[in-house]
Amino acid sequence: MPRGIFLLAVLLVLVAFGLEILRVGPPPEISIRPAIRMIGRRTPVTVEVTEPKRGLSYIKVEFVQGDRVDSLAERSYSYQPALAFWGARTARDTIVVQVGRETIIGLKAGQATIRVTAGRTGTWLRRPDPTRQEITLSVRLSPPSLQVISTQIYVAQGGCEAVVYRVGESSVRDGVRAGSWWFPGYPLPGGGKGERFAFFAVPYDMNTPDARLVAADAAENEAELKFVDQFFPRKFKEDAVDLSDAFMSKVVPEIMAQTPELQDRGNLLDNYLEINTGLRQKNAEALKDLAKKSRQEFLWSRPFLSLQNGKVMAGFADYRTYTYNGKTVDHETHLGYDLAVTRHAPVPAANDGVVVHAAYFGIYGNSIVIDHGYGVMSLYGHLSLISVTPGQKVARGDIIGRTGETGLAGGDHLHFAVILDGLPVNPVEWWDGHWINDRIARKLGTYFHVTG
Repeated sequence: MPRGIFLLAVLLVLVAFGLEILRVGPPPEISIRPAIRMIGRRTPVTVEVTEPKRGLSYIKVEFVQGDRVDSLAERSYSYQPALAFWGARTARDTIVVQVGRETIIGLKAGQATIRVTAGRTGTWLRRPDPTRQEITLSVRLSPPSLQVISTQIYVAQGGCEAVVYRVGESSVRDGVRAGSWWFPGYPLPGGGKGERFAFFAVPYDMNTPDARLVAADAAENEAELKFVDQFFPRKFKEDAVDLSDAFMSKVVPEIMAQTPELQDRGNLLDNYLEINTGLRQKNAEALKDLAKKSRQEFLWSRPFLSLQNGKVMAGFADYRTYTYNGKTVDHETHLGYDLAVTRHAPVPAANDGVVVHAAYFGIYGNSIVIDHGYGVMSLYGHLSLISVTPGQKVARGDIIGRTGETGLAGGDHLHFAVILDGLPVNPVEWWDGHWINDRIARKLGTYFHVTG
């Protein structure tokens, strides 16, 4: 063998031997990101470890409090051999752990540490120390203080009420939870430190008042109180609607033309049922989204107006059974009042407010929604004419449109609804000045005054 080739071979062997002995992986980079800077009920912590050269060896995530050490997660990986500069390896991994009193038995208030250890890839001769990083978080287990201030909280099924209360400084979210519905609290105008109020409702389909006042801190520790003094259940009317081809031929093409996202189901009845059920639900979700735009101020100070001389054609929470050719095909609940006077009768704004919607709106046809502040809105459906635009301020009694029969309307009338944080509630209460005075004004004291 020529001397040069021999020396080159020896050199390559020495290089390979040196790499096998010396080529350890670099220290992994560790990122620890808690969702919040404290531990409470359940805090997600995201751990990300990166080593792009030889790859990850192992990761260990631990919870440390005093002398206590709990393993939260452990993972090991196949990494690149010292002599290889390519091939399979795990260069990055992300682990999410949940820490809090729901996941760690015996958790104590004070402080705790999340510790992450990431192993470095070594050789048969070198075993470098692992990389370690930790973050210390406060542990908060006590919920905010919560005290009910108002008294005589009487609420009817499908109806509304107001509650005044006081929360502690650690509260970041408060309000009333009624079943799956959430009614946020607001600072009491002119009130003292921590004083809040909330409008809330017991939904029309809730037979018992599962309403609780809630205050939560940033760590999701919750205080809750039952606070309803008296509940009045209601039996709502049941009604039957016999669907005819003539009626469906009138309403279905119009709604589908105005709602391009609807797909043709192939026949008139199936299209109607998709509108009556699927589109109705989408409209309900849209009302929840509109509620998020409600202004945090009182835009009104007088009882709400009804349609003058309006004859009641259907009431709030009427339970309807739909039949076609003698067979039951659907069930829905009518969440408003249908009021009829004369064809194309002028429609007044029920109260002062700001228009947040003025356009075609699914089952309601041409519709207007007015925001009255603090989650209270009114809806006007089936209109033949809309005379206002979104963002426009209106005064109580202003003519905003005219009655009609657009949407799912069998004849000319107004569908009127009062909506609280997306939930339709009984309008009768809001038409009643005595109810507003007793249930709202007296609780808010000098901070809200009813006139007229």
